[in-house]
Amino acid sequence: MSKQRWAKRKGTIAERDLIHLFWANEWSAHRIAGSGSSQYPSPDVIAGNGARKLAIESKITSSNKKYFPEEEIEGLKEFCSIFGAESWIAIQFSKSDNKNWFFFSLEDLNKSGKSYNIDFKDCEMKGLLFEELIK
Repeated sequence: MSKQRWAKRKGTIAERDLIHLFWANEWSAHRIAGSGSSQYPSPDVIAGNGARKLAIESKITSSNKKYFPEEEIEGLKEFCSIFGAESWIAIQFSKSDNKNWFFFSLEDLNKSGKSYNIDFKDCEMKGLLFEELIK
């Protein structure tokens, strides 16, 4: 399997992991297949519990820092504005001993040129764990 196909597969597995977490906690959730390949902005996962709607861009990375193209973040903002959802980034650092998902708002991203980024230390300081997100 090529490196690119393996990365895409890992991302799909990670998104499904999030779906199971939401359903196990009495939230409805759905993965948007092919979310990065549509001409329309769309998140990786949408979730709701009747009181809240979340649109989530999810990432898994083996490095200590994750970059996000500006278009991806702007697309998430646009989708959330039209759909009426809260925008969240979910990230899991696969090389870390801490395999928790970290959730953070777009305001917590660091802007650098035409991209955004966040590192593991920022996620630990600013990010919410899954249980905190769904409260």
